[in-house]
Amino acid sequence: MSPVAVRSYRPSDHSAGRRLWSELTNQHNRMYGVPDEDAGEGFEEYLTRLDLGGLWVADHADDGVIGLVGLVLRGRAGEVEPIVVTVSHRHKGVGRKLLRHVADEARRRNMTALTISPESRNVDAIRSLHAAGYDVVSSFELTLDLNRAPHEWQQEGLELHELPFRS
Repeated sequence: MSPVAVRSYRPSDHSAGRRLWSELTNQHNRMYGVPDEDAGEGFEEYLTRLDLGGLWVADHADDGVIGLVGLVLRGRAGEVEPIVVTVSHRHKGVGRKLLRHVADEARRRNMTALTISPESRNVDAIRSLHAAGYDVVSSFELTLDLNRAPHEWQQEGLELHELPFRS
């Protein structure tokens, strides 16, 4: 594999960042059966966040920008949002390198903790994050399915505190 360097986001990375954002959003949409296609519009709004503490890219020597990680400030803590690696470069350590970089940056800033909120259906991401040290459950979000459309939610979910949840 050609070398991958993690560096600060530059304005010239905009189209690659938007492509990665679109890839992540569309993956989530497919996971939850949402027919919408996203062309990366959310990336524009993300870049204007006042609480954005940093944005870094994984720059592949041959393929250019293949990953993206952001740090959202939450007082003395931070939230990793987003983290995405393009499909063709997943499972090659790029995500782990991005996570290590954002954690090192948080330590340099004397932050107290980093959180990340993967999609509950993204088992690969959850496993990767656990392997990277994200092993403390600090909160979770529950949804009331107002449509009660059983095909939209996986019936097999998880159990937490002896309570069953769909994902």
